[in-house]
Amino acid sequence: MLQYGSEVWNLAFVLTKRRDLADDISQDVFLAAYRKIDTFRGASSVRTWLLSIARNTAINRLRSAFLRRVTLMDRIDDRAHDAGPSAESEALRRSLSNEIWEDVMQLPLKLREALVLQARYELTVREIALILDLSEGTVKSRLSRARQRMIRLREETCRFE
Repeated sequence: MLQYGSEVWNLAFVLTKRRDLADDISQDVFLAAYRKIDTFRGASSVRTWLLSIARNTAINRLRSAFLRRVTLMDRIDDRAHDAGPSAESEALRRSLSNEIWEDVMQLPLKLREALVLQARYELTVREIALILDLSEGTVKSRLSRARQRMIRLREETCRFE
């Protein structure tokens, strides 16, 4: 948990867009991993195995009829951080980072999860394919479509500024 806990939580949050649900999913992932450690075959890294469990757990939660009926989407909580040496440059960096993050969160789940697994977790196409249970070609296609959508979203943002 110490080594991979934040990565599991971050993936759960990216997929669900909810902090409370990411907390629950993270806990469930490590309980499931503990219970099923004997099923780990070593075909992938422990990290990839845990991210796969996290992804499947998050998808199952999102598919839950109860959750779909009663849950309202929470907004991403922008927390204040201490300013670095240059408050202005830090504010600009944070602003751009928040804009990009908001664009990523607008992507459909299938594109968002592939993009985040590659960009944030630095997984290979092969590792992403294992986690998502897809062919490598499908992963490459989703990554390409995600990048194209991000380019369009960034262009739209720049046009309105």
